[in-house]
Amino acid sequence: MKIDVVTIFPNEVDLALSYSIIKRARQNGLVEINFVNPRDFTKDKHKTVDDKPYGGGSGMVLMPDPLYKAIRKVKRKNSYVVLLTPKGRVYNQQIAEALSTKKHIIFVCAHYEGYDERIVKFVDDEISIGDFILTGGEPACICIIDSIVRLIDGVIKDDSRKNESFNNFLLEYPQYTRPAIWKKMKVPDVLLSGNHKEIEKWRKAKSIEITKKRRPDLYRKYVMEVK
Repeated sequence: MKIDVVTIFPNEVDLALSYSIIKRARQNGLVEINFVNPRDFTKDKHKTVDDKPYGGGSGMVLMPDPLYKAIRKVKRKNSYVVLLTPKGRVYNQQIAEALSTKKHIIFVCAHYEGYDERIVKFVDDEISIGDFILTGGEPACICIIDSIVRLIDGVIKDDSRKNESFNNFLLEYPQYTRPAIWKKMKVPDVLLSGNHKEIEKWRKAKSIEITKKRRPDLYRKYVMEVK
C-alpha cells in the first residue's frame, strides 16, 4: 500500500508513524508513507496557505489552490482521496477494513479554522474520528493510518486480530498475564484451568457483557447480527 499525506506539518505525522509496528511495516516495504506540503505550491515569499474567511469570523481558512495542487501532484488513476474533517462520516473498524484494501490513499489534513469548501469536489471521502474538535487533521490522520496499516497482510499476525474489539460488533474480553495474584487480585480461575473450550466460552460471555454495558449501540448491532 502507498499512502500520501497532504499536510503543512509533515514532521508531526512522520514522527508518530516511525515507531514499533508501523515503523517495521515501513522498513519491510509493506507500506510506503510519503508527505506533500501545500506550502510547496505557493508563490509568495511567505509560502502562505491560509487567509481570512469570507463573511467574517474567527480564525484562518486553508486556501483551495495549494491543497488542490498538492493533491494533484500525487494523485493517480487508482488513488482514493480522503479529507479529514469533523463534518465527515464517523470512522470505525469497518471503514478501516475497507480502506486497508486500497492500493493508494491520499489523506488531506485540514488545519486552523478549516478549509475552503470548494476543495471537497476533488476528494472521494470525508472522515471524522469522532464528535470532538482537534487543532488539525494531523492527529486524526495518525490514528487512521495506524488502524489501516496494522490490517495489511504481514504487518501483524492474523491471530492477533481475530478477537479484537469491534469484530462482530463486540468489544474485546479482559486480558491477564503474570503474576496470577497481584495486589490481592486474582486472575479468573477459568484462565488458569487449561480448558480451552471453557476459556473461549468465558471470553465470549465477557465480550457480550462488556459491550452491553459500555456500548449498547454496538450490542444492538450484535444482537441483530446473531439473529
